[in-house]
Amino acid sequence: MKKFFFPLDTVLRYKEQVLDSLKGEHARILAKIRECENAIDELEHEQRQCAMEFQQNKMNGMKINEMHTYENYLDALRLKIKRKRELLAKLREQEEAKRNEVVEAKKETSSIDKLKERKRFEYDKELQKQEEQSIEEFVTTRDAMARLNG
Repeated sequence: MKKFFFPLDTVLRYKEQVLDSLKGEHARILAKIRECENAIDELEHEQRQCAMEFQQNKMNGMKINEMHTYENYLDALRLKIKRKRELLAKLREQEEAKRNEVVEAKKETSSIDKLKERKRFEYDKELQKQEEQSIEEFVTTRDAMARLNG
């Protein structure tokens, strides 16, 4: 019997490549999300530190222009944090969309893979059936030859 051949092997390989590519894109988006979250944490930490320093300096007395500088800097930090949070929200939307694409690609790949397994099982079953038939023919022929010869 000829070697097992699955006609959709090229399609399966293509779908697996697409899946791997999507997984890579998903991983890159997740890395951007972590990076953005870390940046937000750092900015919030810097904002808290600056606010505490500002409060201490106000208690000790400070010039008005220094107060304005602190206030402007704190406003700038709040704005940066707001923009980073907006970016984080967009990245999370992208991540969800990409995750859905990965799930769909995985479904497509696994359905073709299951079909391949089923075809392989049928092939193996047919091969076993043919081998059993060949053995049976051999035994029958041997027995018939033995009866003729002896």
